[in-house]
Amino acid sequence: MRPELITTARLDLLPLRPGHAAEMAGVLGDPELYAFIGGSPAPPEELRRRYERLAAGSPDPAVAWCNWVVRVREEGILVGTVQATVTPGAARAEVAWVLGTPWQGRGYAAEAARGLVGALHERGVRTVVAHIHPGHHASAAVAAAAGLAPTGEEQDGETRWRLELP
Repeated sequence: MRPELITTARLDLLPLRPGHAAEMAGVLGDPELYAFIGGSPAPPEELRRRYERLAAGSPDPAVAWCNWVVRVREEGILVGTVQATVTPGAARAEVAWVLGTPWQGRGYAAEAARGLVGALHERGVRTVVAHIHPGHHASAAVAAAAGLAPTGEEQDGETRWRLELP
């Protein structure tokens, strides 16, 4: 499984490429974005190297790394990322999202997450999982908007959210 273009009403989810790093370094440059997920903003060259590794794919042939940048179609600007680590043999995907601070609160993350879940479902994924810090209420709202529900299970201090698809 490889990432392919996903479109929603307002967004294009574009397969991540190393060339996105310069613009994405600005999008992901607010240190507050890392309050719940850890880490810190990466300079463009470091982000480019990370994107090169991600675009090359997982070294494990049983796992697919699928990463997208989120573009607001009307404005033509990148505003965040979504990702799925897919285990096709298990029909399972672990998903995550991050949206730059200036674009939060506009429904873009929820729209991108719904688009991602829909595309994964079309490609045979039956179980979608996200891990969300219990204090990250905005991310929990995005998960709920995409159809996931908290399971009560925890992993590394984060709550596991799950969606079982037909």
